[in-house]
Amino acid sequence: MLYDAYEMQKSMLAGASAMANFGAGMLNNPANPFAYFGGGSIISSALEVFAHAAAPRGKPEFGLDRTIIDGKDVGVTEEIVLRKPFGQLKHFVREGVTSGPKLLIVAPMSGHYATLLRGTVERMLPVADVYITDWRDAKLVPLSDGTFDLDDYIDYLIEFMELIGPNENEGGSHMLAVCQPSVPCYAAACLMSADKNPCRPKTLTMMGGPIDTREAPTAVNTLATERPHSWFVQNVIATIPATYPGAGRKVYPGFLQLTGFMTMNLGSHMQSHYEMFKHLVQGDEDSANTTKDFYEEYRSVCDMTAEFYLQTIDVVFQAHALPMGTMTHRGRLVDPAAITDIAILAIEGERDDISGLGQTKAALTLATKLPESKKKYLMAKGAGHYGIFNGSKWRNTIAPVLEEWMAANA
Repeated sequence: MLYDAYEMQKSMLAGASAMANFGAGMLNNPANPFAYFGGGSIISSALEVFAHAAAPRGKPEFGLDRTIIDGKDVGVTEEIVLRKPFGQLKHFVREGVTSGPKLLIVAPMSGHYATLLRGTVERMLPVADVYITDWRDAKLVPLSDGTFDLDDYIDYLIEFMELIGPNENEGGSHMLAVCQPSVPCYAAACLMSADKNPCRPKTLTMMGGPIDTREAPTAVNTLATERPHSWFVQNVIATIPATYPGAGRKVYPGFLQLTGFMTMNLGSHMQSHYEMFKHLVQGDEDSANTTKDFYEEYRSVCDMTAEFYLQTIDVVFQAHALPMGTMTHRGRLVDPAAITDIAILAIEGERDDISGLGQTKAALTLATKLPESKKKYLMAKGAGHYGIFNGSKWRNTIAPVLEEWMAANA
């Protein structure tokens, strides 16, 4: 019933959004005499803000077709290297450029599409041969394609790294985990190291990831620990309705994830929309469009399978299996001590309200057999969770450290 109620609300809001957008256009039309009456700009701006907030959204595009390498303009094309039921490996091919380190960016499966990392990809294109995990919306995956859990996630990562190839290529192969995938990426590194897999990455960088959520618990961690497993099954798991290819599949809906994130910082989101309204009233379209672009991406959400979500809650947030030394992959123990030559960089944001300070840094302590020269920690001052992989702090402060770390361990 939850998903059906959401679909009904989305349909009604889509109609209301279209009507509000039409009304705003009418009031902004110079041919309309009512546009010149007092209050016209205020009403049209309010309608435009509502229309943008209520509009339905699909999967965004990366739209990265150019980059600058050594001062030269280089074309970029997207190529699907491998398609899997629940995700695909996407390669950003730089025309005429084959040199440089290979970098697998692992996007979070947390309700948003991989395009949330558009700024991350854009910043790394000039210096690396970039691949990214493009996870699929679970509601579009038929039941005949089976299930997808945390073990499958780790399998996908190992397969992706093996497809990218041995790490002896020029510059080496590297892995960058943004937020949620830090745990499966760390697990994959442990397993590949134990197997002496020639495709294991030269470096593993984790940004704002929940390696040990007992460190500086946030509201997200508290929610996951103060309720029993059965509560999540009963309250946040929904069934995909018959209108989608994945009809009948149990999922954690993206709209619930988005609601949670918005609620955590409701005041700042309301302030952002009020600022957008003021910019529209003042005729400052550029500033208003900046806010629109952010929320266009932020509100584009997708579903994740129930088995993956529930297993993550259990293993990562409730049992703390990785730092406790009890995490397994298909019955096999995940041992951080197996990592002896994968250089680890842990990055945290000073103001991160999703993964608190120390949660990602814990990965360095767990790798007991890794030399200290292959461990590095960066605390990005003033950066929130989103700011560690997007925006000026990412581009100017964090990314250069990542570049140097990859080069130093290539």
